[in-house]
Amino acid sequence: MSWDFATDPEFEPQLEWVRGFVREEVEPLETLGLEATDDVFRAITAPMKAAVKERGLWATHLGPELGGQGFGQVKLALLNEILGRTRHAPEVFGCQAPDTGNAEILALYGTEAQKAAYLEPLLDGRIRSCFSMTEPNAGSDPTLLETRATPDGDGWVLDGHKWFSSNAGIAEFLIVMAVTDPGAEPHRRASMFLVPRATPGVNILREVAGMYGGPHHAEIRYDQVRLPGDALLGGEGDGFTIAQKRLGPGRLHHCMRYIGQMSRAFDMLRERAVSRFAHGSLHADKQTVQNYLADSWIQIHAARLMVLHAAWVTDQRGSSGARTEIAAAKVFVSGALHDVIDRALQIHGALGYSTDMPLEGMYRLARALPIMDGPDEVHRVTIARQALKGVQPHEGPWPSEHVPTRREAARRKFARFLDAATVE
Repeated sequence: MSWDFATDPEFEPQLEWVRGFVREEVEPLETLGLEATDDVFRAITAPMKAAVKERGLWATHLGPELGGQGFGQVKLALLNEILGRTRHAPEVFGCQAPDTGNAEILALYGTEAQKAAYLEPLLDGRIRSCFSMTEPNAGSDPTLLETRATPDGDGWVLDGHKWFSSNAGIAEFLIVMAVTDPGAEPHRRASMFLVPRATPGVNILREVAGMYGGPHHAEIRYDQVRLPGDALLGGEGDGFTIAQKRLGPGRLHHCMRYIGQMSRAFDMLRERAVSRFAHGSLHADKQTVQNYLADSWIQIHAARLMVLHAAWVTDQRGSSGARTEIAAAKVFVSGALHDVIDRALQIHGALGYSTDMPLEGMYRLARALPIMDGPDEVHRVTIARQALKGVQPHEGPWPSEHVPTRREAARRKFARFLDAATVE
């Protein structure tokens, strides 16, 4: 099945509008810092969100029946590449994490009552949500989850300890993954629950500092949290299935945005190269800086092709059918983002390492990527297993490509030609 690189002609004007809108309206928000409280931020971005909705670009990851545009992953990749230039753009366009992933699983697994209570206001931008899965003793291996949801009459009682729960401090509700059947096989032990943040027993202990993009990554104790039966999202034991449905496309969307981060860092690298004069010439005339520029261009180009291809495969086969391509993109983009930002920071010297430039925050994000969305080591296992699928061990003492062995087979295959040449 073929694929090409053409952008739909009618979509390119939309992308051009987004480029200008993000550059002129959204990027300036970064510089406000603590001046932009949550209330101030909402006031500033409200007209921006209205403009995005009027343009038909709000929540583009969801289908029209849910208020989105039903864009395929390739279109989303092209759009998110632009939105990734600044951390505020996804929220202005209604596709910020973790709300996008939470909305998608609510759309797939929620009851009509759950959708009315949580999905509709979430899509409308009136509320925020939290995804609460990671635990101090269960990071890259969620089969080690200890948080429990115990049946209690017609409902459940939730007890456990979570951290790095994104958005918990500002969320109206949390999606919590908890063990419901400790005796089941590992991937059927857990379930997902919808938990209003105001529920008694939901104790937000602290915001975990140092996470790029603001606080809102909380440590939480769930202490005898009583939930009704209809708090269960999907079926009992479906927790891992739901998590994979949520995390696969989410990883790809993050990769899309990181292309934008790379491109922005590259822009800063290029500008510095032609502006800074030292030791008798412009930086752009120095071979080391030329290597910086060439290597960065190559990595951005390769990363972009990997992400677009993974997006195309996802459109064709679904996220489960593109698992290897998504994993490969995540690993490659993580390394490329770090490298490009590192070069841009290096050429700016102390200025780049300071908060006077965006590179400092971008650099911290880049280092987090090999950890976030599943550590790169786990994704490499996925890729390696796929690479080995169907490969059979070779019998005999030599590898199948052993040249002396192959030479004897080739001599037998072409014997009549070799014999004729000998006779002549």
